[in-house]
Amino acid sequence: MSRADVQPVTDRDDPRLTDYVGLTDVALRLRVEAANGLYIAESSTVVARALRAGHRPRSVLIAPRWLPELEAVLADLPGDDAVPVYLADEPVLEAITGFHVHRGALAAMHRPALPPVADVLARARAGAGARRVAVLEDVVDHTNVGAAFRSAAALGVDAVLVTPRCADPLYRRSVRVSMGTVFQVPWTRIDPWPEGVATLRDAGFVTASLALSDDAITLDELVADPPERLALVLGAEGHGLKPATVAAGDLTVRIPMAGGVDSLNVAAAAAVAFWATRV
Repeated sequence: MSRADVQPVTDRDDPRLTDYVGLTDVALRLRVEAANGLYIAESSTVVARALRAGHRPRSVLIAPRWLPELEAVLADLPGDDAVPVYLADEPVLEAITGFHVHRGALAAMHRPALPPVADVLARARAGAGARRVAVLEDVVDHTNVGAAFRSAAALGVDAVLVTPRCADPLYRRSVRVSMGTVFQVPWTRIDPWPEGVATLRDAGFVTASLALSDDAITLDELVADPPERLALVLGAEGHGLKPATVAAGDLTVRIPMAGGVDSLNVAAAAAVAFWATRV
């Protein structure tokens, strides 16, 4: 049975807190987290979901009022190792991290190794194999990545694949916006890309690129005759999918629009497409 090794902290410069310093500096955190093999989970709900998904904590930084909830979660985990839990009042938390900590809890988690694409596709749907996946191409905004994962979880998408230049789904903001659903939706990076379209085709998927194109079919038309296995490909903010990606795919699909609007934010488009193609 895991237990909390509670250690009060009062000094923002305490060397035990290195993992949590400067969390608002995106460039710094991307370097630090990659080098140290960690990611940061924020809020007691997200931390609990990460732990229940089997992710291993390095330590937890938490406000006193959230400690009983955390201790209950740790008590349910396998193993006897103690988890360092640094207890700090909320003003100290803000001084350490540089922002007001949502729901008073942060955890530095060991970053799990990413599985091969084939493994993710095979183990989705309780091992029966994925039937519907999403591909996020070069979506660089962490908020949009997190929102897409939350929609994927809510609307039954079997797996999410992210391209090499896509933002990190385990970055703190992505995890928080997803409400921890990045821990429950199977995902990995698909690399190289767009050559990975061939990998999906070999696995039996029809790739549908969401893009504005003269030969695009509507989302309604896609839903009227859906393929058995579907990969929905969504592009970066602004310029959308690369021409090479659209050319490599099987179908180009557009969401019907009104009011003189030609497109939606990528996170909103993902939610619409996931809902329309739900099975």
